[in-house]
Formats: sequence, C-alpha cells, structure tokens
Amino acid sequence: MTNIIIYGSHYGTTKEYADELSRRTKIQALPYEKIKEINNYDNIIYLGAVYAGGILGMSKTLNKLNNIANKTIMIVTVGLADPTDEQNIHNKINQIKSQIPKEIFEKAKIIHLRGGIDYSKLNFAHKTMMKLLYHAVKKLPEDKQTAENKAIIETYNKKVDFIDFSSLDKIIKEIKK
Repeated sequence: MTNIIIYGSHYGTTKEYADELSRRTKIQALPYEKIKEINNYDNIIYLGAVYAGGILGMSKTLNKLNNIANKTIMIVTVGLADPTDEQNIHNKINQIKSQIPKEIFEKAKIIHLRGGIDYSKLNFAHKTMMKLLYHAVKKLPEDKQTAENKAIIETYNKKVDFIDFSSLDKIIKEIKK
C-alpha cells in the first residue's frame, strides 16, 4: 500500500498541519503542485486551505484520479471558521461537491480543521478581497451571519492562529483503519 499526504497551502497553515501529520505518520507530504501522477497511490490524504469558495488545489489534484475502486481518499479542509459549526460544515461540503466528481466525493472521508490568518502576510489581491468581504458581512444582521462570517469579522486585520495539532488525532485514527 502506498500512501501520500498532499496539501494546498498559500500562507502556511495547511502546510504546518501536513508537515505535522507527516511527522506523526511517517507518510510523505508534498504540495499539490509537485504531484505529477496521483494514480500510483492507494491512500490519498488531501489537506486543502479554504479560499474564496474553494479548497486550494483539490480539484487539480483529485480530478487526475482514474480508477478509485481500491483507493482510500481523505479530504481535510483547513479554514478560519469553527470546524464544528453545522452551517460551516455544510458550506465546506458544498464547496467540495462542486469541485470534484461525484464518485470521488462519495468515497472520500471528509474532516475539517481550523487554521489561522495573518493579514500582514496577505498579498494585495487577498487583502483587497478580505476587505470587501469584511465590509459585506459586517452589514449583515447578526442572525443572518454564519460562523464563517463571524470569523471574518472577529479576525479582520489581525494575526490569529487556531492550529490545534491534537485535531490530527482523528485523521491518524482514520489512516490506521
């Protein structure tokens, strides 16, 4: 059985999770840009940062799969909002569904982790996008705000780190099954 941890990280939070998971499991972790042939792996753990309605690199990576019959696929999202909030989970599931084929989605085990943000490291485009998003969600009545909206408001223009390496335990448990 061949295993691989693949990740899509723009500012480093997802990479931190992937590196720690690799250290704990002794499974190689590579950024999605370096994966040329995904079909050689039996067990694929994809960690992807949540950006603007999508999971970074996930579709480019998992859409390369040909025959998934004997593969184990795990998708791990890393986002700013509370990963236990039902509306947040629902939104992430819909993001994943829209990015990959139905048969891969139905086969995948999905787990959500909480990451962080450091506005001082954001590039101009991401800062602009977050500023526009912040002002848009701030105008929403509180009862209409999702966990993701609230996280954007609470963390705007700050550096916050919600990384919790103990949350990798549930992934490791799944890997050992």
